[in-house]
Parts: sequence; structure tokens; C-alpha cells
Amino acid sequence: MELNYKIAKNKLLASDPEGCRQFFEQNGYLLEAAYCCLVDDDITNAKEFFARYAQKDIRANWGVFLCGLIDKKVSTYPSYFQLRNFLEIDLNFLMKYYKGEYVENIIKYSDWLCTINPEVHKYIGRVFLKCGYEQEGLYFLKQAEDYFYNDPELHYLFAEYYFSKKETENTIKYIGKCLGVLPGYFPAINLQRKLKSDC
Repeated sequence: MELNYKIAKNKLLASDPEGCRQFFEQNGYLLEAAYCCLVDDDITNAKEFFARYAQKDIRANWGVFLCGLIDKKVSTYPSYFQLRNFLEIDLNFLMKYYKGEYVENIIKYSDWLCTINPEVHKYIGRVFLKCGYEQEGLYFLKQAEDYFYNDPELHYLFAEYYFSKKETENTIKYIGKCLGVLPGYFPAINLQRKLKSDC
């Protein structure tokens, strides 16, 4: 199959990187090539590709920081918005490729990252839950709950999890907490309707 940008990007995102790195490098898509390097455990080239655009592209700037987390050699600070926009996506990407050591190195910095963006534990918890790592997900959500209680989305994530496990009492409890913080939070209202129709 002949690659074009869309096909190569979709292959990479679908955990099928064969031929992608070469295509991206040859066609000047260095950010995408950098992610291929991460998949290939080539952190040096990943960082180099990200660094080429780090001054003018927020994603590339984040990529340099991400490589520092993975290498345990952090020399810069991310912004609040970089953590909001990219941390969860990149953790999900790395989990799809079974890069457990990379994920572990990144989350070791979670408490520090929370000083920049207090929602970091929630982001980590959500991605773990979505990738099927329930105990780890709940651990990080509980950390977030300890100091970021007034976040309706956080309570909704608990409610959604307990609903998926058919734990009605906990689902009701967390829907109540969510709506107590923000009475009009639609996802919780919708989940409440589903719960009533299931009973």
C-alpha cells in the first residue's frame, strides 16, 4: 500500500507503525516522525526532531519536554495548557504501544506536574481507566479528589466507572457529588437518566 499523510497518520495511531517513520521523515513531517521514534525507542532522534520546531510549535515544544520526562532528564517546564492538551493524549499513545517504562517515568512526575496544572492526576486517572488499567486509574482519580474536590468532571468519572461496574450505590453517590458541585452538568444528568432506566 502506498502511503500518504492521512494513511500514515492513521496507521501510526492504530498501532501499526510499519513504514510510517520513513514516510514522515522523507516528507518533512518531523513531529510525526518524532512520535515514530518514540515507538522505536529512539529517544535521541525523537528529541532532535521535536527540538527543530520547539521555538515555533507548541506541540514540538511539549515533545522536547515529554522526552525529558521519559529520559528522567527534565530541564524545562511545561505550560498549564500543554499539560491539558497533550499529557493525556500522549499517555494514551504510549500505552497503545505498550511503552510501560515510558508511562511509568512520566507519571513519577505527576505530583510536580500538579503544581503547574492541578488537574494532572485526573488526566492520568482518566487515561488509565480508558486503557483498561482500572486500579491505577482509580488511584489517580482518588489523588485528584483529595485536593480538587470541586471538579464536577472528576466526580462524573467516578460515577461513569461505577456505572460500568453496575455498582448502583456508588454511581448514585458520585452523580450526587457531581451535581452538588454543578447542578446542570449534562453528562451526569444523562447518566442519571440511564441509571433510572436500568433500574
